[in-house]
Amino acid sequence: MTPAPPATSGGEEKLPRNLGLWGIWMLVVNGLIGAGIFGLPGGAATLAGEYSVLVYAFCALLILPIILCFAELGSYFRGTGGPIRYGTLAFGPFVGFQGGWLYYVARLISFSANTVLLTDSIAYFISGASTGTGRIISLAVICLGLSVINVLGSIQSIRSMTLFTVIKFAVLILLPLGGFIILGSAVIPSFVSPIPPSENLGAATLLLIYAFIGFEGVAIPAGEAKRPERDIPLGLLLGLAVVAVLYMVIQLVSQAAVPNLVNSKTPLLDVSASLFGPVGAIVLMVGVAASVLANLLSSMFSATRVTYALSLEKSLPSWFGEVHSRYLTPANSVAFFGLAAFLLAVFGSFTVLAAMTVLSRLFLYGMSCAAIPKLRSQFRGEGRFILKGGYTIPVLGIGACLWLMLQVSFQSVWLTAIFVGIGSLLYWVGKRQN
Repeated sequence: MTPAPPATSGGEEKLPRNLGLWGIWMLVVNGLIGAGIFGLPGGAATLAGEYSVLVYAFCALLILPIILCFAELGSYFRGTGGPIRYGTLAFGPFVGFQGGWLYYVARLISFSANTVLLTDSIAYFISGASTGTGRIISLAVICLGLSVINVLGSIQSIRSMTLFTVIKFAVLILLPLGGFIILGSAVIPSFVSPIPPSENLGAATLLLIYAFIGFEGVAIPAGEAKRPERDIPLGLLLGLAVVAVLYMVIQLVSQAAVPNLVNSKTPLLDVSASLFGPVGAIVLMVGVAASVLANLLSSMFSATRVTYALSLEKSLPSWFGEVHSRYLTPANSVAFFGLAAFLLAVFGSFTVLAAMTVLSRLFLYGMSCAAIPKLRSQFRGEGRFILKGGYTIPVLGIGACLWLMLQVSFQSVWLTAIFVGIGSLLYWVGKRQN
């Protein structure tokens, strides 16, 4: 394959290339599948009834142009940074920095919130793990343990992620498989009920579309991928296909197994108990814990490479770009992320901050789609994943981002503006220091 052009950063890449297609695919699916799927079937059924399975399919199609844009951009670069590089080369270093900064903050908040959720899952088996001193100890053990795994190396991170991914998929596949065997044809909806109002379908789309975000993290550690030109596009497309089918069959079985699904606060727990009894509920909780752990590993692996890449770009102090002499990992970036996540999990309030993550990710997606018309002529060549149809797909991706941006709350807008302001100050300070 034709090698990608040299890195645009001012620093030298020092991370070893250990990521193959399997590792990249796991980063995609674990970025997409967190804890949300364990609660989504009830909300989807409330808004769209038996048509909710079709809304999942629509959401997959809505996000597809954006994923295709990331697939093409991922085939351009062999260095760490992902959207930071796309934005920097297409629109200048300030835009690239803001894309990376907003992604980092969104991942940090999501990571902290999911860490709290994991303590609740642990409390299902160990009483006291989610309250008082036990909660603080649980959060410290989780953040420290995940940080150590990431410092020890990308191979150790992928191995740990593999273990939790296997457990997660075993549970998530067992659930619909058992449902199809036990319930038979009752799983297939008849679609005889009235089609829900358009506002309900729109609300269901907004609810479910966020089960399809989180894939963007796979583009950031391209500097550790063996063949990013091939594996990032393949990993993204295979990941979306697997996740979309899994979501749809889980929704079908959930609707058939729990007739009053709309009133369930723990839908998949109720589905598992209905199909397999009390043992099924325990197995499901193991699946929840494994799913959240895999998602946390994926988030930390990708997000810590953001501060590493921004340091190479001289937009952050060089301390973030230092690599461990033995394990060849961005140890300082990992330690900073782990400590910040722990403090946010202990003291933070996520009901307000979580709103910011939505708009920041849409900005990141829109920026990346818009980068293709600026960059394609520079990177077109043998071995590149070039989309057909000219710029039709990037335009569709930008259109999807704009439509979703119009649906977010005003609270999300001003919170994002505050973080952009903070990022601008950090950028200015970093540039003056360098």
